[in-house]
Order: sequence, then structure tokens, then C-alpha cells
Amino acid sequence: LQDGMQMKPRIRTFHFGSLASFVLAGALFVAGCSSSEPQTFEKAAAEATDSLVAQTGKLPSFLAKIESALAKPDANAPKRITVLDPMLDMITGQQTETTKLLERRVTQRMGLKFPQFEFLPFQSGNLTRARYLMTGTVSRVASDGPRHQVRISLALTDLKTTLVVAQASALALEENLDSTPSPYYKDSPVLIKDKVVEGYAKTTAAAPGQHADPYYMERIAASSVISEATTLYNAERYQDALGQYKTALATPQGQQLRAESGVYLTNMKLGHVSEAEQAFGRIVALGIAYNELGVKFLFNPGSTEFWSDPKISGAYAMWLRQIAREMAASGRCMKIVGHTSKTGPAAINDAISLKRASYIRQRLAAEQPALAARTQVEGMGFRQNIVGSGTDNAFDVLDRRVEFKILPCG
Repeated sequence: LQDGMQMKPRIRTFHFGSLASFVLAGALFVAGCSSSEPQTFEKAAAEATDSLVAQTGKLPSFLAKIESALAKPDANAPKRITVLDPMLDMITGQQTETTKLLERRVTQRMGLKFPQFEFLPFQSGNLTRARYLMTGTVSRVASDGPRHQVRISLALTDLKTTLVVAQASALALEENLDSTPSPYYKDSPVLIKDKVVEGYAKTTAAAPGQHADPYYMERIAASSVISEATTLYNAERYQDALGQYKTALATPQGQQLRAESGVYLTNMKLGHVSEAEQAFGRIVALGIAYNELGVKFLFNPGSTEFWSDPKISGAYAMWLRQIAREMAASGRCMKIVGHTSKTGPAAINDAISLKRASYIRQRLAAEQPALAARTQVEGMGFRQNIVGSGTDNAFDVLDRRVEFKILPCG
């Protein structure tokens, strides 16, 4: 799906009884033993895992070398039950093949080297049994060199106190990493960006001794239900997934973009078009409340026509109808921002993205004439790419989006 080019489409513990000051000292010591140079993904994942575990040891471990800190645990010590909220690629906010690989490497290493940790599935019933919550992210790091880098970050949070007890990170070379999103994220009509995802990232980056993000932690039980539903969706068990998404949405904490997107997707898979449209309307309402919504409208290359394949663009008329309806009801104003992938000259991409934003505005005004006076347009070309790979495949589909930024009127 190339932009900026005229061509035919192509498919392309620490124990808190000790003094708090030692927590910081120990964390700094362990961080100081970490490599500042990028490594292979496998080595970086191992380093971050070992550093994370070292920080959960008793006081003497902080003052020893890493080898001592990772000494064999007491076989009679109680298990440290842990649940893992699926790791996220913070470039896109998605679960990808790389984040799933990171999960496997971390849990496998902890299982082999640190058997005091026992992982249970991320399910609501296990949250009361578990001591720790693990989170993890992969994020791109700015680099002046020719080789791209990513930062692997891991955190352990005490579920009772909501304090982050350990945090570790390591640099890895962005080589041979598979950034293909999971089926749910690939199919989602919108960029999954809300306060829960932001809270997940903040928690994973928090220093030991700090509280995890409260918004995220207050919704952790509902998030576990959403995670179960997403696993079912990825396994093509759409009816079961729909039931789980609805269970999450039945609670105030479950009113999340991930859940509404799941209801939309499962209803579409099941052929329940009317229910899917209602769900998309609620997605838009959540975006308005969040003041931003990114929708994956795809266009034919170099034009303002929607992608020709009805399997991709067949729902766009319904999306526009619901966006117009919810915006009109909100009484708010908005800026429609067009984006393109990083292919072709910048000037051409700027022009194309502006024309596409203008086209969306025309379609919305046709649905709700009052929106003509409450909308403005902007073309960003590829200047605000989320991915920026220019691969024009499923990975950088988020770069070819239209954003709706909600603004006050007047």
C-alpha cells in the first residue's frame, strides 16, 4: 500500500522490611552492571531478566556481584507467584511476534534459573493468588548510527501494595525482529491508544519503590478478562471471545477501548453487522472522551479513493456514519489529520494526506451537515509516523491512518 507514488496497488523482595534507601542503592547497583551497548535480542532479554530477578533478592544480594545476586535460591522458600500481563510493542501499542518472543524468553529463563518464581495465567482468578504482576515493553531508541535499536523493559509490581519492586532494561539491535501484530491488533479498526495502555507503559518504566500507574492498576482485573477474550479471538473462537469482552464491559473498569474493539471485531466475524456498528459507535465515543481517535482508513496509492478491495474498505461507510453521528451528538469540534507511510517525496505525501483528510471531512459533512463548520483538516504526510519503516505492509499500516483530534469549539 505505497503512498506518495503513482502505481498499481500491490499486496504486499526486595523485602520491604529493609530500609527504603537500600532499595534505591540496590537498583542503581544492578543497573550499573547492565551493558549500555546494544546486544542481540536474546542476550538483551537474558540480561534484563537477570537484573530484574536480582533486585528481588534480600539485602546482601544488592551489595554483591551479579553472580552472587543470582545464587541458587532456598528450595524451601515459598514460591513467588507471578502473573504476566501480555507485553506490548510501544512503537505501536500492539502485541506482536517480538513481544510474544520476549515473554517466552523471560518466563523460560526464570523457570530454569530462578525456580522460586512460578507463573500463572493472566486471569482474574489468579490475581488474588499472585504476589507479583510482570509487565514488559519493547520500544524504539533514537540512534545516530545505521543500526536501529530497541529497548527491552521489564517490571515487577507487588499486587498488594502496587509498588514496583524491580525494574530492568537492556538495549537490543533491531535485527531480524518480527513485528507482525497478533490477529486482534491486525484486525482492529483503530489505533489502540488509551489511558490503560499509557498506564502499562508508565508502570513498566517506573523505578523500584514507586507506585505503579493507578489508572492501570485499578483496571487490572478487567484487563485480565480482556486479555482472555483476546486470546480466544486470536484462536478464532469468536463466540467465546465475544462473551468475555461483554463480561469485561459489564464493569466500569472494563470500559476500555480494547474491549469495545473486541466486541466490534467478534460481531463482524460472526456476521452481526448491526451489533458491530453499535460497538463502533461506542469506540468513537471513547475516542471523543480521550480527545483523540486514530482510524485505519486505507486508500488506493496516490489517490483519495478508499482501497478497492471491499474486504478491507467495505465497513468504511459504517465507520464514517458512526463518527459523524457521535461527533454531532458531542457538540465538539475536531481536526481531521491525514497521514501517509514513508514512501515517496515528502511534498507529494503532504499533499496526498491533506486531500485525504479533506475527503473524510466531506464524507462526514454529508452525513451530518453541522460538522462542516466544526471541522478543520491537516495533512501530516509521514512526519508523524508511528512505525516509519516504509515497508508498506501490515506492520506500518498504522502510518496510513486518519486521526480525529477533538478540540473545544470557539
